Amino acid sequence: MPSRTFQNLNDEKKHRITAALLTEFSQHNLPDAEVARIIKRAEISRGAFYKYFVDLEDAYQYLFVVVMARVHAPITAQAGDLTAADYYQMVAGFVDRVHRSSYRDYIRRHFLTNEGMLPKQRAAEPRNDTEWAVMILCHAAINECLRDPADQARVLTSLQNTLQKLLD
Repeated sequence: MPSRTFQNLNDEKKHRITAALLTEFSQHNLPDAEVARIIKRAEISRGAFYKYFVDLEDAYQYLFVVVMARVHAPITAQAGDLTAADYYQMVAGFVDRVHRSSYRDYIRRHFLTNEGMLPKQRAAEPRNDTEWAVMILCHAAINECLRDPADQARVLTSLQNTLQKLLD
C-alpha cells in the first residue's frame, strides 16, 4: 500500500497520480506496465514514485483498493440479510456500473490477466457454507459478464435461477 508520504499529498497530486495509474493499468497488463509512462503522465519523478510505492505491484494494489471501493460504494446491505433477488440486483447493478464507468477497462483487464498474478484478497469472510457459495457464485458471474459482455444476459439469468435455488 502507498507510503505515508503519499497519504499526506494534497488531493490534486494524489488524484493526478491515481489517474495516471488508472490509465496505465487500463491499457497495459501488470507485467507490461511501465513506471516511465506513469511518472510522465502524473508529472512526478521516478524517485517520487518509489517514495510513494514499493513497486508497480504495490501501485496496482493501491489502485485496486481505490477502484473496488468506488464501484462497490452503492452496495450497503449486509450479506446475511439478503434474499436471492437482493444478490441478483447487486450483481446486475455492479456489472452495469462497471460497464458505464471509467474503470471498465481496468476491471476487465484485472479479471482477464492481472488477478492471477496477485495474492488473493477477500473483502469479507463468509459466515457459513451457503454464504460462501453465494459469494463464489456472484463473483464468478461478475467475472464472466466482464470477460464476455455479449454473454451477460445468459450469465445473469443463470445467476438468478441458481441463487433462487440456493436461498429460497
